[in-house]
Amino acid sequence: MKEFMSKIEDLMDFGGVKKDIIFLCISGAALFFSITGWIKAPFNLAWVAVILCGVPIILEAIIGLTTEFDIKADVLVSIALIAAICIREDFAAGEVAFIMQLGALLEDITVAKARAGIEKLVKLTPKTARVIENGTERITDADEVKKGEIIRVLPGESIPVDGVIVSGTTSIDQSVRTGESVPVDKSVGDEVASGTINQFGVFEMRATKVGEDSSIQRMIKLVQSADAGKAKIVGTADKWATWIVVVALSAAALTWLFTGQIIRAVTILVVFCPCALVLATPTAIMAAIGNATKHGFLVREGDALERLSKVDTVAFDKTGTLTRGKLSVTEYKSVDNEFSDEDIFLYACASEAFSEHPIGKAIVNSYKEKFSNSIYKCEYFNMTVGRGVSSVINGKRVIAGNKKLMNENQISVDCADTKKYDNQGCTVIYIGIDGKFAGYVVLSDTLRSESKNMIDSLNEIGVSPVLLTGDNVNAATSIANALNIAEQLAECMPEDKLNFIDNREKLKGSVCMIGDGVNDAPALKRATVGIAMGGIGSDIAIEAADIALVDDEVKELPHLLSLSKRMMNTIKLNMSFSMGLNFIAIVLAITGILNPIVGALVHNAGSIAVIINSSLLLRWKGYI
Repeated sequence: MKEFMSKIEDLMDFGGVKKDIIFLCISGAALFFSITGWIKAPFNLAWVAVILCGVPIILEAIIGLTTEFDIKADVLVSIALIAAICIREDFAAGEVAFIMQLGALLEDITVAKARAGIEKLVKLTPKTARVIENGTERITDADEVKKGEIIRVLPGESIPVDGVIVSGTTSIDQSVRTGESVPVDKSVGDEVASGTINQFGVFEMRATKVGEDSSIQRMIKLVQSADAGKAKIVGTADKWATWIVVVALSAAALTWLFTGQIIRAVTILVVFCPCALVLATPTAIMAAIGNATKHGFLVREGDALERLSKVDTVAFDKTGTLTRGKLSVTEYKSVDNEFSDEDIFLYACASEAFSEHPIGKAIVNSYKEKFSNSIYKCEYFNMTVGRGVSSVINGKRVIAGNKKLMNENQISVDCADTKKYDNQGCTVIYIGIDGKFAGYVVLSDTLRSESKNMIDSLNEIGVSPVLLTGDNVNAATSIANALNIAEQLAECMPEDKLNFIDNREKLKGSVCMIGDGVNDAPALKRATVGIAMGGIGSDIAIEAADIALVDDEVKELPHLLSLSKRMMNTIKLNMSFSMGLNFIAIVLAITGILNPIVGALVHNAGSIAVIINSSLLLRWKGYI
């Protein structure tokens, strides 16, 4: 029986949404000509709507009852349809079928299937590894690497498994795991994770975690488990369907029993159909989605706004969300009277002219944005991985890098002024000229101009912001203080963000997660609502999220949260109105004042009123 019903379902599903729209257009036209009589036909044209819209409803009700004994709103609709047809009230039957299918179409459009994005995450998994045996290199599948084997990794390659460096120095792009764009220097004894990118040096490592134990595979599992843990919301009419069916049938049967008039009983069934109740939620959601779109939000999950209305905590990733996600020079200072502040910036820029390191590129780009002066020609260039660069500029020997590089060149950089930048989590590049410490350049990921006002607005509407970042404690504290965020968690791995959301939802309530990186994907998927930065966000983060912020303007977030609450108030009003109208219509049907056709028209008027009320959300502007 189940196989038979499954085949029927497959036949019903051909063409998808386009088929449903075409059927609704044809049915609507048929009902119009049926009631106006403008077109003469050998049969009542309302039968077109009965067949195109009513038959699928009846089949769906039969499938639900016979396979799972699942009583939904379509059961009552089917009873009303059959009863109306039996007493030859064809228009009433067609009108009810049309309204119900319109509600179902809106539901299908607004409620999208979950998008895991796991396929794209899998693509990040390295496919091969360079295994070293007896001094000879052989290339093998990454999933065949055994624990303890020595792996060689070249510049630009993705690290195949977790391990520990046994020779060589390098810089690793760990944005897949931490979300931070600045590469981390690694040398012998340091741990490296699968999926991260080797940027510069060649190194060899000993495999410590392989196969399903590796970092990238664990992240895939986190996304899968997070998706499974997110509850889906069931339609209100379907929640109450059993009671609606019982009450409707009881009222119709008692009316027929005491009055002896079957037409009154059928009218009760027609007006009892929860058409307006079915439309109450999807029409409001669609209007709210339209409003959200105008403010830069792409709502990818139909019930996301419904879930968002319950959120009382918003967890932010830092880089690319509250900040620009792009390093830039925020300070440059000379400590040698021979050079001005601008000279130090110029020498730093010239020495980094040939650098492929993100820090070097950031210095060059920042200088070009600030000054139109031509850059000194670099006469000699050498990069030391994990340290910095050495160059000859204008005949002067210039060293630009970290303290380790300065110490290796016997240049003392004891400078109290730079400590405050270290405490803020900034990157400080020291500049040595002809063997002397001459100055420094400070780089940081700058805050978005709108972040402070946005956080203040969230606090005003009673939503608590929380900072979750892979940055160190100093950087996290500095950003949190600047934005007036009371709670922060630093040095977060993907599993740490996931655990925070799990614990917070168990203790306090619903959480909205906002992020942009691959490392945010598990948290975006697990949170009550996930919002990804659509412009700079990774494809995987966007696929894992329910909502994408298309233009990356976080200033609109308070509007979205308030819109979701307004939407829920509209839905509650729609439902109260529809149930109240149904109650009045039932009383009139019992007393014989309403017949099936008039009842269907009253029914239709209620549905139209619900749609008009929902449409007001399209123009709603205020958020406080």
